Amino acid sequence: MNITLSLAPLVSLIAGILILVVPRMLNYIVAIYLIVIGLLGLFGAGNFQLK
Repeated sequence: MNITLSLAPLVSLIAGILILVVPRMLNYIVAIYLIVIGLLGLFGAGNFQLK
């Protein structure tokens, strides 16, 4: 059984939950999300797989 995990959707899910739980931190959560997605795009970690 192989489990494939993409980091971008996982980061998006965590950011969405944090925005729902702590709406005052929206600016920080969006900024951190954009930085993480940008770094994943630059370093090609979008194809990271857990097996």
